[in-house]
Amino acid sequence: MRKIREVLRLKFDAGLSVRKIAASLSIGHSSAGDYLCRFAASGLQWPLDISDAELNRRLFPPAVPVPTDQRPMPDWAWVHAELRRPGVTLALLWQEYRLAQPQGFQYSWFCEHYRLWAAKVDVAALRLCKK
Repeated sequence: MRKIREVLRLKFDAGLSVRKIAASLSIGHSSAGDYLCRFAASGLQWPLDISDAELNRRLFPPAVPVPTDQRPMPDWAWVHAELRRPGVTLALLWQEYRLAQPQGFQYSWFCEHYRLWAAKVDVAALRLCKK
């Protein structure tokens, strides 16, 4: 928490840039920028008159998880059919899924569960090759 306070002090009291703050504190410039963005979004004012615990709570609120059973499941049969079309990828289909379902699953989950579904379906529906 001391580094966050120091980032804020160097920004507001010394007027340093994010990269100079990061270099002087030996942290990444993206981390310094993230602290400043979180501070701006929190609505707090400099100088701070709150404890470290309160600053931590305001800058890093706990994430509210969405229960898995409330997330919409993709239509795996449609995904499977679309993947047969040229130029269609799982990433593209996942992007379409997330546009339609903003509370939907992340890409890694989407890919993993599609592969599990496809493994079950493709074993049961083997194609016969014509000679």
